[in-house]
Amino acid sequence: MKHEAHTKKTDTKHGSSETTTNLDEIKKWAEAREGKPVIIKGTEKGKEGGGVLRIDFPGFRGGDTFEEVSWDEWYKIFKSRNLEFLYQDKTADGKESRFFKLISKE
Repeated sequence: MKHEAHTKKTDTKHGSSETTTNLDEIKKWAEAREGKPVIIKGTEKGKEGGGVLRIDFPGFRGGDTFEEVSWDEWYKIFKSRNLEFLYQDKTADGKESRFFKLISKE
């Protein structure tokens, strides 16, 4: 399945960040950090349906509150909410970053 490509880079004092709506870019970034697509359990029946989206990384809290989903399911919810994926590849000191945030497209 081909996904729309939209990526934008921004530099700050904390390092550079990018935004994208491209699932291949999101998957590549997350999987390089052993991240898996999840929703928060119990949020599936909210007004928007689908649940609250997250990416779960090994060693972080919240494991039993997350339900793993497929990337396609995660992306379907992502697109239905008109979101962008804001992420940082490296911190200002050059270390691998796991910072990301889901934001509404302008």
